[in-house]
Amino acid sequence: MTDQVHTAAPAPEFAARAKRTGSSPVREILALTARPEVISFAGGLPAPELFDAEGISAAFSEVLARAPERVLQYSTTEGDPALRAAVAARTTARGLPTDPDDLLVTTGSQQGLTLLASALLEPGDVVLVEDPCYLAALQIFSLAGARVVAVPTDDEGLDPVALDEIAARERPKLLYVIPTFQNPTGRTLTAERRAAVARVAARRGLWIAEDDPYGELRFEGEPQPWIAALPGAEDRTALLGSFSKVMAPGLRLGTLRAPAALRRACVIAKQAADLHTSTVDQAAAARYLAASDLDAHLARVRGAYRERRDALVAGLPAALPEGSRWNRPEGGMFVWATLPTGYDAAALLPQVVRHDVAYVPGAPFFAGRPDPAAMRLSFVTHGPEEIGEGLRRLRTALAESRRGV
Repeated sequence: MTDQVHTAAPAPEFAARAKRTGSSPVREILALTARPEVISFAGGLPAPELFDAEGISAAFSEVLARAPERVLQYSTTEGDPALRAAVAARTTARGLPTDPDDLLVTTGSQQGLTLLASALLEPGDVVLVEDPCYLAALQIFSLAGARVVAVPTDDEGLDPVALDEIAARERPKLLYVIPTFQNPTGRTLTAERRAAVARVAARRGLWIAEDDPYGELRFEGEPQPWIAALPGAEDRTALLGSFSKVMAPGLRLGTLRAPAALRRACVIAKQAADLHTSTVDQAAAARYLAASDLDAHLARVRGAYRERRDALVAGLPAALPEGSRWNRPEGGMFVWATLPTGYDAAALLPQVVRHDVAYVPGAPFFAGRPDPAAMRLSFVTHGPEEIGEGLRRLRTALAESRRGV
């Protein structure tokens, strides 16, 4: 009797969306620069020493002591009623009347955008994005099978005239925009442009996903209205909020405010994804908002971040080659810089990292034609002295690259 050899058939291939969607270059750079000696301007990581660890710890302790049987149990998909009420009150106070039932609690605002993509997009649908655009949004739309079309921007953000022309031509279903302290550029859309975007959306019949993770990190200047609050946009705008930048990213808490029918579709998508966001994290966040002064905490954070922005902007003339350009954002976490023509920020990065400093090349953020000379610099993770040292290292690395060392 002879032995029979069984050859196993190959496993089926991955879905096309998994094969076409790459990993985040920012995450890869963060892994590359994880050494403690590296001063990194790469990640948009809130300053850990500014977390209100004591207040958050007290909130967790209290909800676990008071009602462990509730906060450790399954919960509703829509989210903790107390947390939604607190967010609704803060949103209303900032100029957008909001009821708790208008909100869905999400596992970070990132999930909110994923739920919107699930509820709205069929493969081949067109999504319009700012160019450059938040990297993770590009990942989400790629996984949804959407066709992403870039809308030109300038120093004041999205160009509404170009938006109207492209929307007329492409017939998009969704516009994704970060109007305030945009990632990666730090730019803020003016009130006039916000109103124009709302009019285009109404005239061309498209949804707006308005992402606002940085709006409460304003250091100077006047707050701008949410697009969701403007005429023509009220019934077609989903507003994404996040606790990551105002409380702590490890909580993974966000909110989605959307018109009723769209919100219901997102609730169903969330039920399929994870049933609900962590009950105990929601309860602790609600207790923190009730027991602590978040506005006072944010005032401290904004003060520290303003000093750090000033340190970065003040040091860039000496750190970057002559002919470079950069902006001075009124808040948020990022400065957008462009090296002179002929420079390639991605090609220079390995040389820079060898000097224990890092940034994020700008090219991956573009959905259209990339600018190889662009870079994103985050100023929030390190204090002013470390920022100064990081810029000295960056100046040395770029000088060596020019000499061909």
